[in-house]
Amino acid sequence: MTDVANVVETMKAKFNPAAAAGLDVIFGFRIDESKHFNLIVKDGACALQEGENPDANVTLVTDSDTMAGIVSGETDGMQAFMGGKLKVEGDMMLSMKLSELFPS
Repeated sequence: MTDVANVVETMKAKFNPAAAAGLDVIFGFRIDESKHFNLIVKDGACALQEGENPDANVTLVTDSDTMAGIVSGETDGMQAFMGGKLKVEGDMMLSMKLSELFPS
């Protein structure tokens, strides 16, 4: 598994099932423009898949260093977004739910 996959696995390990009640969403991640992952949140569970998912409700685009910082809590996701290091494609409001679903 790649370093990026390890970062996404770490994120999955922080999953808060209580925050996922009633959700059925797909969070896509495009990291370093070439690595694609998605987290499927459904029925209070979270599944990680490698590859691009065209059905993603929201896709976060960033580099591996920024992603690692956000997952570890060293980088604030909102600051990364405001600074142009994190882009959001799709449902912007849904992206804000990530901090509840995957607390630091």
